[in-house]
Amino acid sequence: MNDVCFAYRFNETTKRYGAMNNKYQLPKDGGLIKESAPKDIVHRYERMPTRVFESEYHGVQYVADVICRLIRNHVDNASARDIYEELPPFVLGLTTGRTPLGLYRELVKRHKAGEVSFKSVAVYSLDEFYPIRRTEQQSRNFRIHDEFLKHIDIQPENVHIPDGTIPESEVSEYCANLDKSIRKIDLMIIGFGENGQVGFNEQGSYAKSHTRLVELSHNSRKVQSQQFFGLENTPKMAITMGIGTIMRADRIVLMAWGEEKATAVQQIVEGEITDRVPATHLQQHHNIELVIDESAAENLTRVQTPWLVGPCEWTPKFVRKAVVWLCGIVNKPILKLTYKDYIENSLGQLLEKCGTYDKINIRVFNDLQHTITGWPGGKPNADDSTRPAPSLPYPKRALIFSPHPDDDVISMGGTFIRLVEQGHDVHVAYQTSGNVAVHDDVVLQNVDTARELGLGNTYEDVKQTIESKRRGKPEPRKLLDIKGAIRRAEARAAVRSFGLNPDTNAHFLNLPFYETGGIKKGELTSKDIDIIVKLLREIRPHQIYAAGDLADPHGTHRTCMEAILEALDVTKDDDWREECHLWLYRGAWMEWNLGMVDMAVPLSPDEMLKKRHAIYRHLSQKDIVPFPGSDTREFWQRAEARTQNTAQLYDKLGMAEYQAIEVFVKMF
Repeated sequence: MNDVCFAYRFNETTKRYGAMNNKYQLPKDGGLIKESAPKDIVHRYERMPTRVFESEYHGVQYVADVICRLIRNHVDNASARDIYEELPPFVLGLTTGRTPLGLYRELVKRHKAGEVSFKSVAVYSLDEFYPIRRTEQQSRNFRIHDEFLKHIDIQPENVHIPDGTIPESEVSEYCANLDKSIRKIDLMIIGFGENGQVGFNEQGSYAKSHTRLVELSHNSRKVQSQQFFGLENTPKMAITMGIGTIMRADRIVLMAWGEEKATAVQQIVEGEITDRVPATHLQQHHNIELVIDESAAENLTRVQTPWLVGPCEWTPKFVRKAVVWLCGIVNKPILKLTYKDYIENSLGQLLEKCGTYDKINIRVFNDLQHTITGWPGGKPNADDSTRPAPSLPYPKRALIFSPHPDDDVISMGGTFIRLVEQGHDVHVAYQTSGNVAVHDDVVLQNVDTARELGLGNTYEDVKQTIESKRRGKPEPRKLLDIKGAIRRAEARAAVRSFGLNPDTNAHFLNLPFYETGGIKKGELTSKDIDIIVKLLREIRPHQIYAAGDLADPHGTHRTCMEAILEALDVTKDDDWREECHLWLYRGAWMEWNLGMVDMAVPLSPDEMLKKRHAIYRHLSQKDIVPFPGSDTREFWQRAEARTQNTAQLYDKLGMAEYQAIEVFVKMF
């Protein structure tokens, strides 16, 4: 794991897969009946106009419509002026990073289709690292050209991007002049960080700040280190438009995709204005809207607790969600909830629709109890009417998809153990090589070990390859091959510790989209899908397990999920699909809300230890992983804390107390 995928440049050869990130949607089950409540009631907790779309794809269509319409209106209005009057450009402010990638792809698509021209557009980019050359792949300058500008008909003189090579002695004057040149912005398209940063306006940024050189916080550098292959290579400063500069725009569109932005979205939309969350200052803008997908909206009051804002559709799962929430609010187990608890916490409509509180308590308790099973593959010769997985057929063919060569044991290692020990035919498919997530020192250690074992002396040759690497360029293929081999060996050792034969039941797919040699990944194409289709038809699984992450739509985990869904779409008419079910697990950081869970697999202390030892086999990801993010814990610690917390939640709700629990959502 541990990499970020900057995927999906527009490409004519990938038409079938152009909207692929629109595929992954969890089944909807109850919720707010929007048509039954006035908008001012539904939005009464929100301090900023907010549009929630089903997916990034639909949100991007809306924002692209806005941009294209405003550009065309600008050109049409100019045509009505004096013929001799020079046409001023339409000034478009743009963000970089992962958030706008889908938008850039859509705008390029529309430009190539003749729907919009950028000849009359001037672009001001929000920020740039410092110091950095524009030729480095991590440069904002490189990124915006590569993803967008070089594919459209914009005039070079109309492109304004902060220069990361200005001498430090001149940078203050440079920033002041750049800020003065931004006299008017017709439309500003921006995203924000997980802590509410806008551009590189860090926590504590002043509301009237202007374009300037800023020191990056340690946390920001850790986040950015993902694309720089380590903190030591990450710039310590950046040039950024100030909040005051951004506020000059006539219109602002904020964008956010994925659940990793959900906390920041809630703070920006519903929170007080504070320097600790710089984007909250934008609440004061006269013409701003936030465009987000459903995953990014999940912490908003109208999504998280919709019964507080209007009438709801009370399905069994939605009732469970509300009751689990109520238990947390009043700190009681399910069967101790009272009529007063429901009434005083705005759940009176639940009682009106679904009966008395005590009957609701019993139904939800039984519903949640029935999610718990020690037989994830189904218990043979048992009554399965209240069990998550059917008893037949037995044994089952189970296929575990792992985005990287460690997600399987980190995320569902205990369930993996159960499936193997209970006699099922278990296969694991590692979708990507995970090669970029291996530190160079680990490579040298492994090569040195081979030398000491008398298996060949390539140490100096590999060392020279490492030393020849150039900042901002893809890694040499020779080095990537070694790193991929290290991760394969680690994965084989991990599953071998479960009793699985890695020679027959471990499949290393090496999906092509990942193999770019850098953090920025390629497009998902038919080559990727065909590999998965071939494996599915070879194994004909009864159960499929996949990483159901709702985070960044351009992240590797999400892309891997989309690839699986595309392959399942191809195979939808195959006869084996009639008995096949898809179970979704989560990664090392997040867990499913108990209101959504369909299967909960309890783990014993011995199984927890066995899972931990399997994670240990992934030595290249221990202690010195290149992309640790803001969580300094090792993967085994994160995994154990997550599953133990889930067990504690079940216990607090009145269920049996277990050492740990892994949970899954059933997609079909």
